[in-house]
Amino acid sequence: MTTTIETLDNILLCTLEGEFNTAAAAEAEQTLAPLRQTNDKDLVIECAKLDYIASSGLRILLSLLKHVKSSGHQMTLRHVNDDIMDVFRLTGFDTLFNFED
Repeated sequence: MTTTIETLDNILLCTLEGEFNTAAAAEAEQTLAPLRQTNDKDLVIECAKLDYIASSGLRILLSLLKHVKSSGHQMTLRHVNDDIMDVFRLTGFDTLFNFED
């Protein structure tokens, strides 16, 4: 999985590409750690090129969501494909996250 983080005006944009599987989760957790240190911006996770997400990926996203909300900001998942959206629905996570096309 490839992860890119950039700052755009008042948001942090994180782009996820590839498979967010168990093997990628440990590296992703380290790569995404700086997002937990920023408390002054909303977070957008770009998922247009995300092909797969495992439960370990969901756990990491949920942890980020909790951090962002605790700092008074919002987290949005953008361009989630149908297969990944099905995973969010099956786990009930579709009610926790904000989604944007």
